[in-house]
Amino acid sequence: MQLCGRPARRSGPPCAGPDRGAGWRRGLAACSLAAAGLLAACSPAGRSPPPQPADPAANIYALTGANHLAAAVKGALARVYVPNLGSNDVYVIDPATQRVVDRYPVGLAPQHVVPAWDLKTLWVTSSAQGRLPGSLTAIDPVTGKATRTVRVPDAYNMYFTPDGSAAIVVAEQLRRLEFRDPHTMKLEAVLKVAACAGLNHADFTPDGRFAIFTCEFNGTLAKIDIAQRKVLGYLKLRAGGMPQDVRSAPGGHVFYVANMMTDGVSLIDPDRFVEVGFIHTGTGAHGLYPSRDGTRLYVSNRGSHLINGLPHGPGGVSVIDFATNKVEHTWMIPGGGSPDMGNVSADGKVLWLSGRFDDVVYAIDTTSGVVHIIKVGHTPHGLAVWPQPGRYSLGHTGEMR
Repeated sequence: MQLCGRPARRSGPPCAGPDRGAGWRRGLAACSLAAAGLLAACSPAGRSPPPQPADPAANIYALTGANHLAAAVKGALARVYVPNLGSNDVYVIDPATQRVVDRYPVGLAPQHVVPAWDLKTLWVTSSAQGRLPGSLTAIDPVTGKATRTVRVPDAYNMYFTPDGSAAIVVAEQLRRLEFRDPHTMKLEAVLKVAACAGLNHADFTPDGRFAIFTCEFNGTLAKIDIAQRKVLGYLKLRAGGMPQDVRSAPGGHVFYVANMMTDGVSLIDPDRFVEVGFIHTGTGAHGLYPSRDGTRLYVSNRGSHLINGLPHGPGGVSVIDFATNKVEHTWMIPGGGSPDMGNVSADGKVLWLSGRFDDVVYAIDTTSGVVHIIKVGHTPHGLAVWPQPGRYSLGHTGEMR
């Protein structure tokens, strides 16, 4: 019998039968993953495992459930912040009315709106796309207004160390990670990630010790020791391609990596740092967002293999069941589209995504897949929904814990 629920492989250790040495013990480990909700249920005796408690040790998304809002976000306006890469501005949407209620200019080439670790500030990362320097623009979520701008060499994206001690500015063009004071953004240290062309997205292991970053332009991943601030190694994906967003499974034992060129999601064992499977989703797989109950993963398929694609492509959203690693739904954008980056509403009922090549935002009902379309600025990218549930933010458009 094959590993229960593991993505298709040619062979795998059994989940039942007599002790067969190392292979058997790996099978037991696989069954423990099933108990944590990563793989389909199995046990050495063929029995279903007992239910596991919903806590961060077993499920890193346990405290990011629907409307589980921290005291730090009290008073924050319910808004969707949309950075428009092509028009150098941020549009602000009221999710209750699904209408644009504000807009203001920010730095050149704004890429993502990133919640700070302490949930009190939203940062717009602007890369300037070769016209260095870039910038970080702070937004006060209580007023919804931009308050100050900090110049930095390059800011494609930004993350925060799990203990909140540092911001990690992703300087994509310079192939480096900049560790900065999380409040003032004063530079503290620089880590070169020289072999990572297109350094862009990341997620962290549950213990916060390591992160895996995607290297968009050479089909590679980089594993980073966060505490030691050093590169531990690189992994070339089997099919190469263009890895984009990365997100951990609830149990932390597998990372999902969206690959725009291979139209699906690669599965990575973060401990051994090896590729263990692949799930086909749709054209131009790009963004990854867990559901509020931590049972499903929404994959935005951008509808193109091009960095600057055409509007009305075959874009849509695939819904992966974390327990089985199977695609259970595919929601296509009516008339074609280009769903890119975003996140899930606080109540879990709406998936908000930018329409990168169509100059729109999609509000997608997470029960029915029905899509509402809102016109925004030119080339929208990494929008943030705010507030979001969770104790703290690890960055990007809201990797909450």
